[in-house]
Amino acid sequence: QVQLMESGGGLVQAGGSLRLSCAASGSIFSINLMGWYRQAPGKQRELVAAVTSGGTINYADSVKGRFTISRDNAKNTVYLQMNSLRPEDTAVYYCRVNLVYWGQGTQVTVSS
Repeated sequence: QVQLMESGGGLVQAGGSLRLSCAASGSIFSINLMGWYRQAPGKQRELVAAVTSGGTINYADSVKGRFTISRDNAKNTVYLQMNSLRPEDTAVYYCRVNLVYWGQGTQVTVSS
């Protein structure tokens, strides 16, 4: 069994920053892909950013230049640094590992 512990969400004003963290623990043989998704009310869950164990990174167009994903392989942890936040970034953010495991989600609210 794999557990994902997310932290770092909260309320911030537009233009502000937040940093999300997701630590994986449990029966993990190897972690290849780590990523962040988000789901806003009434919308489908969407990919925000993902990073492979080799360092290949993919971002949604809407966050390019504002968000940065990184990972610490020794700690099985992935981070999402979010800068220049906008009200439309408001959503529940979910960590995902190996396209199988999901975190419980953390709320990010950006006020205008």
